[in-house]
Order: sequence, then structure tokens, then C-alpha cells
Amino acid sequence: MAEPNRAYEGAMDMLSNIDPDAAWRAVLARDKAADGRFVTGVLTTGIYCRPSCAARHPKRDNVRFFPTGAEATAAGLRACLRCKPDEVARDSAAIAKALRLIETAETPPSLEALAAGSGYSPFHFHRIFKRATGVTPAAYARARRARAMTESLAAESRITDAIYDAGYSGPGRFYADAKDRLGMTPSTWRDGGRGETIRWATAETSLGTMLVAATDRGICRLSFDEGEEDLRRRFPHAAVAPGGDKMAELVARTAAAVEAPERPHDLPLDVRGTAFQEAVWRELSRIPPGESVSYAVLAARAGRPAAVRAAGTACGSNQIAVLIPCHRARRGDGTPGGYAYGIARKAKLLEKEGAAPLRLKA
Repeated sequence: MAEPNRAYEGAMDMLSNIDPDAAWRAVLARDKAADGRFVTGVLTTGIYCRPSCAARHPKRDNVRFFPTGAEATAAGLRACLRCKPDEVARDSAAIAKALRLIETAETPPSLEALAAGSGYSPFHFHRIFKRATGVTPAAYARARRARAMTESLAAESRITDAIYDAGYSGPGRFYADAKDRLGMTPSTWRDGGRGETIRWATAETSLGTMLVAATDRGICRLSFDEGEEDLRRRFPHAAVAPGGDKMAELVARTAAAVEAPERPHDLPLDVRGTAFQEAVWRELSRIPPGESVSYAVLAARAGRPAAVRAAGTACGSNQIAVLIPCHRARRGDGTPGGYAYGIARKAKLLEKEGAAPLRLKA
């Protein structure tokens, strides 16, 4: 058995931007969501595995983490025959190719066409695509067209022109999708949301004064230290009105969720973003309470490993504090990064979830 290159392995741990503690937790949990984000090198056996490998766990002191199988191979390790970690790289390449095809196609490609391009069966490709992005290929394509439609509506003076520019085959197909994706008619969207009714109320919490704003579909904003004027600036063409007694129960449930952020909630939400933003928000909600991940990890889990800055922007675009837990995101160096409502609130939320104190920059 070849002896691993120990000088190389140490350099790789420093250069790879892998959080060793988080990676080890993923290995102990055999977390399939971590497959493809790194491989686990076992120095005593000379083998590298997927994080989810079913083999018996090695001792932590004998483990090093590598971004890819190629780098583990360069360090003198060989792929595990049981979990076949190099197949994950093939999956990632197939998904990246599919994303490019969806983004550039005039009409959404069929599942069969996407699978054929990857060399996988439609069933297998559907499964790995959803595991990597959090959505099905069809849902991703719909989100992409909805985003294009939003941009076209802002640029075009005629609704029909915008519909065709966004890649829809005609108005009928767009109107079938528009209600769920946009939440209002195209004309209302083009007019800046005019006609939408948003009700609001405030409540005192341990984090300060909380504002809750909601449409008939659910909460569209949860913030702190804001009032009606702030809400009107954010939604200038909507009808904004006090919620009164009708919102009492919703506000009480929301306040309870803020006081216990570690508990799952079933509050109705009315938030929309790009496909990537929504993927980031989903991944934020999957982070266990009391833990945090870097923007780089979020970007990778959302299906775009290179979009680290965009992952941070997606966190900043979150309209619903706490309920979508962007307080669980941090910088790659372990420091807390930004938070719209102040680092003190971010620290308090994580403290409520049982996390260790935040590490601030010296």
C-alpha cells in the first residue's frame, strides 16, 4: 500500500476551505447531502470514501478531508470500492451540464433529454438532480422561466411580448404558471404590485420589537425595529393596512417561533426568489439548530459551488428573519459575517439554539 503524502495532505486541509469539524459530523451522520462536497481520506488504510460510506468509521486522528477524489489520489490514496466516491464527480458534472442546458434552452428540456445528455436513466437523473438542487428538473425550469418573465415584464411595455421573451410557448402556458409563481396577475406585477393587500402588526419579543406582515397567502416579511413607514417603502404599490384582531393568532405563533428558533414551525409563508435564492433558503432551513455553515457550503448545497458571493446575497435577500434561518450562515473563516438586524441578535438566536458563542474577528 502506498504511503500517503503527509506534507501534501496538510496543505490540502488548509487550502480546501473545508470545515473539518463540520465534515466529521457529516461523516458520523453518514450524510448523503455531503457527498460530492468532499471526500474522506483514511490514512491507515490508504482509502478515500464518500462522507456517507457505510463502512465502519475510522478514528478521527486517522482522517483527512479533500475537496475531490483527484486531490486525494494525489496524496497517495485510492478510491473505496464499496461507496465508489468518484461517481459523485460524474453526478456533479451531469447536473452542471443540465443546468446550463435549462438556462440556455428556448423551451424547457424534457427529463428524458436531460438524462440522455448525462448518460443516466431518467429515474436516476431525476433523483440525483433533486438531491443536489433541492428541486426537480421541471421545478427548476419553471423557476428559471418565472425569473425571466419577471425581468421581461420590467423591460417590455406589452405583456404578450414579455411572455414570449421569457420562453413561454404562448399566453395560455404562462397564465397556467403565473398564479403559483408570481402570486398576482401579470398586469399587477408589471404595475409594481398594485392591488396586493398586506396587513401588519408588531409584538415585543426578547429580540426587540418584531414586525409581521402578511398577504392572504402567508407571511411576506418578518423583521425587527421596523414599522408601517418601513413597510410602505418596501411595498410602495401595495395596500398596506394594520392587521388588527385578524392577525392576533398569527403574530402570537410567530412570536413563539422567534422565542424558540430551534423548534420547527408550520407558519404559512409567502416568499419568492430566483431558483438559486430559493435553493439557498431551503438549505438554510435544513441546517440543524445550533449549527452554522459557511456561504461556500451553502452555495455548494444549493447546486452552484462557485456562487459563494451570491449565496451571501441570497441570505441578505431573505425577507423572513428567523423563520428562514439565515442566522445559521457564516463566513468561511468561522466569523459570523453580516446580519440585517445586528450581530447581537444573530448571536442571541444561535445561543437560543444551543450553539457556542460566536467567534468575532480580533
